[in-house]
Amino acid sequence: MKRDIYEKLVEWKRSTRRKPLVLNGARQVGKTYALKHFGKTSYEKVAYLNFEKDLKLGQYFEETLDPKQLIKTLSIHTEVDIEPHRTLLIFDEIQECPNALNSLKYFCEEANEYHIAAAGSLLGVKIEREKGFPVGKVNFLHLYPLSFFEFLTAMGQERTREFLEGYSTYDPIPNPLHGKLIQLLKYYLFIGGMPEAVAEYVKSETLSTVREVQLEILNAYERDFAKHAPSSEVMKITVVWKQVHRQLAKENKKFIFAAIRKSARGREFEEAIQWLMDAGLIYKSHLVETPKFPLSAYADQNAYKIYLSDVGLLGAQSSLSAQTIIDGNRLFMEFKGALTENYVGQELKATQGKEAYYWTSEGIAEIDFLLESDHDIYPIEVKSGASAKKKSLLVYYQKYTPSKLIRATAMNLKHDGEIYNFPLYLVSRIPI
Repeated sequence: MKRDIYEKLVEWKRSTRRKPLVLNGARQVGKTYALKHFGKTSYEKVAYLNFEKDLKLGQYFEETLDPKQLIKTLSIHTEVDIEPHRTLLIFDEIQECPNALNSLKYFCEEANEYHIAAAGSLLGVKIEREKGFPVGKVNFLHLYPLSFFEFLTAMGQERTREFLEGYSTYDPIPNPLHGKLIQLLKYYLFIGGMPEAVAEYVKSETLSTVREVQLEILNAYERDFAKHAPSSEVMKITVVWKQVHRQLAKENKKFIFAAIRKSARGREFEEAIQWLMDAGLIYKSHLVETPKFPLSAYADQNAYKIYLSDVGLLGAQSSLSAQTIIDGNRLFMEFKGALTENYVGQELKATQGKEAYYWTSEGIAEIDFLLESDHDIYPIEVKSGASAKKKSLLVYYQKYTPSKLIRATAMNLKHDGEIYNFPLYLVSRIPI
């Protein structure tokens, strides 16, 4: 399955600032597949090591962290002649061997001519807690679930994707193509971007089987809580995880801890939420009362929404019926537009790499996302259907007069004064 991260991996290989690479991302987003494919297509040889499957590997790193000695030993172990610049050395499930993680420092300092890429399940959690982690001695990349454009590629819609990527005007997309893209987007909202779920649909075109895959992934995540999280936090992590879709179903999607139980307070769940974020399973969108540069300085750390990393898993967690795909715009409207809003946040995170923020005005108006550029802050209002209402944008405009007001809706591309309407399938093309 072709992923956009391959281009970034090639850039890493060619970079004059290349260091050992750590590929982060939630479990089952395709990290191992991406690295193996990259190695196969960009190097003469690949030496693959899996520290979870092959427990003997850890012993090599107990005896020495000297890169030259390790290269000799690992060449013998893998029966691959590991050569500088010509071989990709993959350390998979590296979280199972802290010494291997720490060895990246010495490869950077003493043998950076060797190309090493590391990945692992819950590696983000491990990095946050590993005292000997080689800070400043590695490069990072993050792999997310498939974006909508990647989904188009997987569905054999390469020409459609190329058309959208090359589209540079605000003229409406031809109506037949617009309708086709809205239908494809409905399927994406149900299937999501987990590679196994997408691959299953491409193979079988059966949504019921896709849902089985999604439920298996959700079950695997919950097993990870018990296996890898601190025992004192497992229950809290599980509670937060199962609350996300319920909280997004509210009119006010701010995460309310009293909805868990009346006496619950945010500070009780701080570590649980951070664990889920480090695992790549959720992310926050903080409230900003005054949208000024930088947004992070004006964010309310105690007021935020929580989104899932994958909109398909959100639908599975909510037991969303596949019938919604053929029922008009019902899919966009499900539980007060939560799917649509989660999708927009997911797209912006994966394609623009931006932290999420939102804005409210005393219950009068709410802007779902604030997008920070080098010279302006753009408000984005997400509409689940084809509504032309823009009250919140106008309230925001009267207060802060940004150069652009952006709406993401099921309607076609349109530019009307300061207001730019982007169809939901073009969220990743919003210019900043």
